[in-house]
Amino acid sequence: MGREISEPSAGNNLAGAAEKHGPSAAPRPPIFAPGSRAWERWCDVATESKFGVQIERVGPTRLLPFERFFRGFGEVPAVRELFGAQTRRVLRKLKVEFFSARFGYMGTSDVDGHLLVSTHHLSDSDFRTVYLDVVHELCHVNQFRKGKPLFYPKLSYVDAPSEIEAYRFTVKEGQRIGMSTRELIDYLKVEWITPAEHRRLARRTGLVGRASRRKAHRVRLKR
Repeated sequence: MGREISEPSAGNNLAGAAEKHGPSAAPRPPIFAPGSRAWERWCDVATESKFGVQIERVGPTRLLPFERFFRGFGEVPAVRELFGAQTRRVLRKLKVEFFSARFGYMGTSDVDGHLLVSTHHLSDSDFRTVYLDVVHELCHVNQFRKGKPLFYPKLSYVDAPSEIEAYRFTVKEGQRIGMSTRELIDYLKVEWITPAEHRRLARRTGLVGRASRRKAHRVRLKR
């Protein structure tokens, strides 16, 4: 199932006005408060008219059912710990958006709480890595549902409360499925953190050991 976000009707009317005037003549400025969304849209229309092109500024987002691609998570004890009696309902309503760029892994939208998943990470990464990443992101989904912020722009990745909570939860699940401390320390290694940050994250998740020298198991999702 997909969901498309369409342009507001006012924007479409303005675009129509630009077409009527043609590329050689900008439409007459309407009465809008400077800085308002309507004013910005009118400025865009005026620029489109000048350049002789039109750009639809709201693109469709295709969201698919989580359980179509990730089955059985409703029976995982860690997931049931997150959502309790609402587990089946949450997973049934959860949506996922796939992207095909050769970077990235998984993320959670701070707009509506849906998952973003790299198709390359999904197909090429180790199964346990993908499994733990899903558990990690479901922790973020739970944070979103509780109204907690997912991103902390003024903090480093490993210092963000949302990431510390999610990684602690994920490490606990990794231990439950039989992963060793070394394997979990390697799992924490991602390309966008320094060795010092890696050690800090390992300490904060209750793991003991030096920063991994192995290549990061995944690459950064540009948010």
